[in-house]
Amino acid sequence: MTTEVLFKFAKKNINLSPEAYYLINNLDDPLDFSSSLIVKLKSQEFSKEDLISLRVDIVEDFIKTLGLAIPNQNNDSDGSIHKSQKTLNNNEKFNFNTNKPNTNLNTNLNTGLNTKFNNKSKANNQNINNLNNNKFETKKTDFKNFKLKSSLINSESQLSDSKSDFDHIDSAEANSNDITFNTKNNVEKNRFSPSECKRNLDPCNIDYNYKVIQDTTKKSYTNGEIGNLITYFKNRYSKLSNILSKRPELKAYQKISDLEEKATDLSLIVMVKEIRSTKNGHKIIVFDDDTGEISVLFHKDNHELFRESEKLVKDEVVGILAEKKGDLAIANQIIQPGVPRIAKKSMNFSAAFTSDIHIGSLTFLEDAFIRFTKWLNGDYGTEEQKSIGEDVKYLIVGGDIVDGIGVYPNQDKELAIKDISEQYEEAARLLGDIRSDVKIIISPGNHDASRVAEPQPAIPEKYAKSLYDLNNVEFVSNPAIISLDGWNTLIYHGRGFDDIAITVKGFSHERNDLIMEELLNKRHLAPIYGERTPLASELEDHLVIDNVPDIFHTGHVHINTYKNYKGIHMINSGTFQTQTEFQKVHNILPTCAEVPILHRGVYKKLNFI
Repeated sequence: MTTEVLFKFAKKNINLSPEAYYLINNLDDPLDFSSSLIVKLKSQEFSKEDLISLRVDIVEDFIKTLGLAIPNQNNDSDGSIHKSQKTLNNNEKFNFNTNKPNTNLNTNLNTGLNTKFNNKSKANNQNINNLNNNKFETKKTDFKNFKLKSSLINSESQLSDSKSDFDHIDSAEANSNDITFNTKNNVEKNRFSPSECKRNLDPCNIDYNYKVIQDTTKKSYTNGEIGNLITYFKNRYSKLSNILSKRPELKAYQKISDLEEKATDLSLIVMVKEIRSTKNGHKIIVFDDDTGEISVLFHKDNHELFRESEKLVKDEVVGILAEKKGDLAIANQIIQPGVPRIAKKSMNFSAAFTSDIHIGSLTFLEDAFIRFTKWLNGDYGTEEQKSIGEDVKYLIVGGDIVDGIGVYPNQDKELAIKDISEQYEEAARLLGDIRSDVKIIISPGNHDASRVAEPQPAIPEKYAKSLYDLNNVEFVSNPAIISLDGWNTLIYHGRGFDDIAITVKGFSHERNDLIMEELLNKRHLAPIYGERTPLASELEDHLVIDNVPDIFHTGHVHINTYKNYKGIHMINSGTFQTQTEFQKVHNILPTCAEVPILHRGVYKKLNFI
């Protein structure tokens, strides 16, 4: 443990005084404390390159900020060897305790936080326990004779086999298991080079039944003109009206311009144009199609229908059954495109899902991610858990594999790696250690080196050459639909969640499973045009859910959820980054390093914190 703390600070150009060093090592969890303190120091007044001399009073102030007790440093006054000076046994094995149930699924992380979820305000770098905004005064020192020898850093990998605790949990959730890894080991971080990839530069002879069903990477035909926007909405209406017209109630639907003056029963397929409330609390919604528009009243006393109308958003396409009384149309029913129930299928393989890894950020949870890759390789866990990892055939990465550059103002202050290509090189180094028979599918997110507007093409090779060099990595667009041995999987990063969570009453980022269910029923991944989610006015609307998936995988909101909806596995894979400023302001707690697995059709969740 002692050398791990030393290396952790040394790699960040922080020189520990002996008193500060001993004080940190006397804490119950010195590594987690060190991570929080490093982020606090390096993300405010000091950059990554600044050399800092860390005094004991600064450490004491930070301990008090966390509400921890200051350890007694006088226990070794008799001249005995201090516990932080004891030699670590390099041959020490991981100690897995599988008999101790862990009932605390929401493990508190004492690791710093940094990035913006909505890309609009500056991160404040506080930890998940909502640390106070205390300033830590340290002096920038000119260390003329200070050199961090590479041999010292490289020796860290030989000392990383420290003791770990592992807790196995059987969740009360139906058809699922939560597995929690609690460890204290730290692993060396190097830049990528082909020789460092131990596994997946080698070809694999496994026959994958992998197909790309939908990918928009080279299908961008828009030039931004108003004519493209009109074509875009006409295409959306055409796609969704084809789905809706198969509903029995809408087989004989009418166009607005064809409505007879004396018509009383209306059956329409329309797009929401405008939503407003009356002074009496009713709701009037203006709908249109490609022939005209009509206003429909939703009466507040029709409670169930009124509640359904509150979920309607601009630009979505729905069916409306209404009764016309004079010049007024009064709604009787809203019909969403919806999804049919999917027949149960057998799965003879396993797939792991992750997203929002944010490699390159100061608050990327590298240690947890390396534990995850070790588990995939069968090098971590009990025999039962290793067998699950060894059964994983596909790893799906749903966007934000790196933290990116210039995604929001002053992001550079919160980056450990400030070059986009180097971030992807680091991603290649980490993913390059995964065994070669795991096919890795990567889709971009809003932090990746792809265009901002959705649909996003696959990450370009010129930025991620190191990842493209790996033999088992495939790149697809956002969104994309792929077939994993016959299991159709819809991958969508999830930026469209922002508009739904803010616009629709009762929805929130925390319950993104409800948003996923609603998007499936709307059959569109980002129906609201012109709000927070940038959408490209393509000649075709690629965000319409044409094909009903077996698996719907999302990310973006940094909160892990799972729900089986009509036979569809809806999975949000959380994050490998600590709490963002947006989430702190809105009191949202991310689920860090919780990796969902479909193990032969059964949902399981592994916690690597």
